[in-house]
Amino acid sequence: MEQLLIKLTKVKLSFLDTQVLDIPDLSVYQSDRIGIVGNNGSGKSTLLKLLGGLMEPDTGQILWHGEFGYFSQMDAPVTAEADGALLSRFHVPDGSPHLLSGGEQTRLKLASLFSEYREGLLIDEPTTHLDRDGITFLADELRWYYGTLVLVSHDRWLLDELATKIWEVDDGRVTEFAGNYADYERHKQTERKRQAEQHEQYVKTRKRLLASAGEKMKKADKITGPGKQMSRKETKATANRMFMTKSKGTTQNAAHQAAKTIETRADKLEKVDAPEQEQKLRFPVATALTMHNRFPVMADRLTLKADSRTLLKNTSFQSPFGQTIAITGPNGSGKSTLVKAIRNRDEGIILSPKAVIGAYEQLAYRFEKNEMVLHYMKARTEADESMVRTMLHMMNLSGNDLTKSLLQVSGGEAARLELCRLFMGQYNVLILDEPTNFLDLPCMEALEQFINAYEGTILLVSHDQTLVDRTADCVYEIENRMLIRKK
Repeated sequence: MEQLLIKLTKVKLSFLDTQVLDIPDLSVYQSDRIGIVGNNGSGKSTLLKLLGGLMEPDTGQILWHGEFGYFSQMDAPVTAEADGALLSRFHVPDGSPHLLSGGEQTRLKLASLFSEYREGLLIDEPTTHLDRDGITFLADELRWYYGTLVLVSHDRWLLDELATKIWEVDDGRVTEFAGNYADYERHKQTERKRQAEQHEQYVKTRKRLLASAGEKMKKADKITGPGKQMSRKETKATANRMFMTKSKGTTQNAAHQAAKTIETRADKLEKVDAPEQEQKLRFPVATALTMHNRFPVMADRLTLKADSRTLLKNTSFQSPFGQTIAITGPNGSGKSTLVKAIRNRDEGIILSPKAVIGAYEQLAYRFEKNEMVLHYMKARTEADESMVRTMLHMMNLSGNDLTKSLLQVSGGEAARLELCRLFMGQYNVLILDEPTNFLDLPCMEALEQFINAYEGTILLVSHDQTLVDRTADCVYEIENRMLIRKK
């Protein structure tokens, strides 16, 4: 067995009156490659801080048998801590850290992390601000790192590439699954199927028992009805009549008792709830917004510039109606500039006259109107309330969230709400610029369903390789100031 590096025993941690983690027993061994997943706010980053000794539990014990490095997006980068050769390999430019872009600061912190060897690395959301090339480079570095790795990430491709164990944090508990994220998904699907079968068996058994109890009660009721007509000779036999009455009473009580026994068996059955059903979504384009143009978004010899730098030169393309078109490329290559030009109908962009565009941008969404979440959504869609509630639930907005004022929603909640509004709004072309930035894994999977159910055209800018693979009909990449079709 591999050497034990971290051991958690009877660990509990609460914030205010809310229990965040309750871990009876958990271990990290030498050479483990662990991916931590769970909903936003489930305690993933808190668990990583406990493993790194950056927080102390309320109760329980944590023992370390090795030194771990820790990475968080919240920590400020320090150039002095990074090896010069690593800075070059991570393509970190010279200069003060506070002048670097978000992606450059992330690469600087990663270079600092790798500059000193430690037996283990604890890494929290390293792909934030990284483009696809940066994520691939990070995966290569971690693939060759032969120490222990514990990784919190919403990037499913990275988890598939690196993890050999998955820790799921849910309701304060940590459950371990063997394999990478794809293996974890398959296990969860098998688990849901098994639960559905057990629920079906529970319902059938309970229904059969209650039906049997009902039959017993009917028989008892019949016994109390008029008895069989007796002859004159029999009616004179008082003793015999008394005997028959007692016999009826005894039989009736036995039948009632048998029915109650069966009902008790039904009540004592271990209840198995039905698994949450995957929603079947459809976002039809309204008749008034139907387009007969096969290519609602086109460009003809388009040239895009940012200041004095040329991003695209004499570029032409056509976006078919009803398809999802992914636009990829390194940070700074011009992806967001291109979709902004489409939205603004800049020179060189040709849009169908009937194109109605809805856009999701890389912004910190905030609302200024004091309106309830559910009312806000219902006022901006023709969908019925059931559909509105279903979509909000899939984006982890339900219960008290629906009666919350827009002024009280967090940045992440606002972003998810904005995505729901776009897909249910009166548009036939959607522009989604990095829509996964504020989403946890369940919400990313919900977004996949939204995209695949949408019947209009979607222009998608995303560094999430799994999202692109699962949703895009066409994939373009910006290379050398040209838009190259890859799929």
